[in-house]
Amino acid sequence: MESKLILLPAIDLQNGRCVRLRQGNPDDATVYSDDPVAMAKRWADAGATWLHVVDLDGAFRGEPVHADLIRHMVKAAGIPVEVGGGLRTDDDLQHLIDHGVARVIVGTRALADIRVLEGMVNRFGEQFAVGIDARDGMVQVRGWAETSAITALELADRADRAGVQTLIYTDTARDGMLGGVNVPAVEGMCRAVSCNVIASGGVSSVDDVRRLRSIGCANLQGAIVGKALYEGTVDLGDMIRAASGQPPAGRKPA
Repeated sequence: MESKLILLPAIDLQNGRCVRLRQGNPDDATVYSDDPVAMAKRWADAGATWLHVVDLDGAFRGEPVHADLIRHMVKAAGIPVEVGGGLRTDDDLQHLIDHGVARVIVGTRALADIRVLEGMVNRFGEQFAVGIDARDGMVQVRGWAETSAITALELADRADRAGVQTLIYTDTARDGMLGGVNVPAVEGMCRAVSCNVIASGGVSSVDDVRRLRSIGCANLQGAIVGKALYEGTVDLGDMIRAASGQPPAGRKPA
């Protein structure tokens, strides 16, 4: 049974601009816009129902950098926005939620004791998610600058047991490479946990979306797409239709 997915356009923020990195390397960035607020509105107007925003400067610095900019993006988009990057304290999370962010994402801090995760779940509920960024199955932290000794599946299990409702799983080796999504890894993650999973990293075509849907895991909630949209190699509307199981525009079901 194929599942219906939410398609989330990604907006990565660096020095107040909308950029995309290759495999998370801050020195290998392509600038796509000097106006992230306009970009947020653009994707919402194109049919997105959620946005995925990453404060890259915050991730590397270890504290939020673009909170005010994100507040303006949330207002302009008028749709739910999830945000990650440098959120290391409860106050960081609360500040963004107070700015209208629908879901806040913790990465590095998720490696703490499970009781810390349980505390964040108790306080923020469904507005809290854990970002699992992994390369070769091992979790990467601090803006992907460090590789931990814990596997992605181990962290996923810890988060699931703590009551986390949503995981954002990124294959960092695929991110920004336009090489396709790691479907087996996404499927393995979905089958290892009971909470919802959002796939990220290498989602760059309608076929990628169809392959994710074909996994048939009810807890695969969505997919994040970034560079392919900015490079113009795929149309957001086509990806949204594929995510919901509809045929491409102009075609009738067989």
